[in-house]
Amino acid sequence: MASGVSGYSLRPACAEDFSAIRDLIHQVGINPMGLHWERFILAIDAEGEMIGCGQIKFHNDGSRELASIAVIEAWRERGVASEIIRRLMEDESGRLFLTCRARLGAFYQRFGFRQATSSELPPYFRRLSRLVGLFRALHLMPSEGLLIMVYHASATHLSADPGA
Repeated sequence: MASGVSGYSLRPACAEDFSAIRDLIHQVGINPMGLHWERFILAIDAEGEMIGCGQIKFHNDGSRELASIAVIEAWRERGVASEIIRRLMEDESGRLFLTCRARLGAFYQRFGFRQATSSELPPYFRRLSRLVGLFRALHLMPSEGLLIMVYHASATHLSADPGA
């Protein structure tokens, strides 16, 4: 287990964590599809309770996605999500995508992500982009919308600010 930062530590998930992961994802209202406990990093408090999680998803077209970043409300704004993201990105190379609510774009820019252009989108994200456009046209999606962002591991360095 990684040493604690501000009362919590990070560790890889195990099979017994899956129910808590799924519950947290539902609690925060993000995409519950493609949850594979083997891909998750967890933030654990001093009492051994999960306070946050995140994973790297692998899509059939070969693209990878930073996904399922979730932190319980009591631990938000304390750097937990940032530490999970940094840990997940440590060993990444090449391109990494993410989808997020538009208001979260600036948060992910701190890690080197930027809005992806349509020409950069692999097939999975092209389909997702078209679907989002359709839902917005039909007024089935909040006006805020979603961003598809990309990170090029070879061209960016992560912020050293642990409170980011």
